[in-house]
Amino acid sequence: MRVLAALSGGVDSAVAAARAVDAGHDVTAVHMALSANRSESRCSSRGCCTVEDASDAARTAAKLGIPFYVWDMAEEFTDTVVNDFLSEYRSGRTPNPCVRCNEFVKFRELLDRGRSLGFDAVCTGHYATLVQGPEGPELHRGSDPLKDQSYVLAVMGRENLNRVLFPLGGAATKAEVRAEAQARGFTVSQKPDSYDICFIPDGDTFGFLKRNLDSNRGNIVTPEGEVLGQHDGYFGFTVGQRKGLHIDRPAPDGRPRYVLETRPQTNEVVVGPVELLTVNRISATRPVWLVPDSDEVLAGAEGVAVGGLQVQVRAHGRPVDALIERKGETIIAHIVGEERSGIPGMRGIAPGQSMVIYRDTRVIAEATISGAWKEK
Repeated sequence: MRVLAALSGGVDSAVAAARAVDAGHDVTAVHMALSANRSESRCSSRGCCTVEDASDAARTAAKLGIPFYVWDMAEEFTDTVVNDFLSEYRSGRTPNPCVRCNEFVKFRELLDRGRSLGFDAVCTGHYATLVQGPEGPELHRGSDPLKDQSYVLAVMGRENLNRVLFPLGGAATKAEVRAEAQARGFTVSQKPDSYDICFIPDGDTFGFLKRNLDSNRGNIVTPEGEVLGQHDGYFGFTVGQRKGLHIDRPAPDGRPRYVLETRPQTNEVVVGPVELLTVNRISATRPVWLVPDSDEVLAGAEGVAVGGLQVQVRAHGRPVDALIERKGETIIAHIVGEERSGIPGMRGIAPGQSMVIYRDTRVIAEATISGAWKEK
């Protein structure tokens, strides 16, 4: 099989490409240049897709003896990831740029370009597992729960599952992958993982937003409208945030306050007690399904909640038991489980986040959160 291996310049993609070669595939490596600044350098372990990463990817390909190319995807990345990130924050939502990147750049663009060039599949270093089920390939969690990336991969859709390879899905730990990289003589074997938002390499998300969005001082208020303080930009706050509120006086009961919502229309940040963060209903739109129409969730009548499922709302969050109800292109999650707090429901749910539905380890669907509330 002709395989296009995406080499990020890190250890995971290097070992994934090596395993694809070992499996007998005809492998060609490609590095996606996503930064518009070609001279941008890595800052500690923050960010990715820098000039150092491109060089590391080239060395890995040379070590494997496979062809290597660099594809300029900076324009696509800016249009679909960076601009969307800014637009979502401007609208008072909390986006996940990694989900967006996987959806539009690492899979849509990469798969489309690869297919046009005659490649059968794309290989990446993501930690997720593909299982051949009775009705085709299924996306499941990776073996290592600490590295599982099925949450950010759910946006690829069912139609692409037969066009991807995830050789690291069965890896027990990241240490195992690093040891294999070292044994193979890869120079990236001990390279730090990238983290945070790759296009904000200094880690200052608020500073990035402030430079790119109109920043006007506004009020921090209670749900009843009492003004408690001021902020320098509502987009610098997210639902569930406790620190950095800059409120001069404590709550009457002395307990901490949390961000409950942001209101772009009035330039307000609403704060209140932790109890108001707990919800047991989540609505999400624009669902991407990874199961056939015959699956119980899709085959069942609209408005009827289906059980035996879990929802996850953060990349490394804990899945919580839920009943899933469909209403047209909207999904309603009825939360019946609890997070680590032991309190029934979920906390800190922000519009714009990705909600992924699981049945045990299998990914069922992904959708974008549009609202959350508590229903008795």
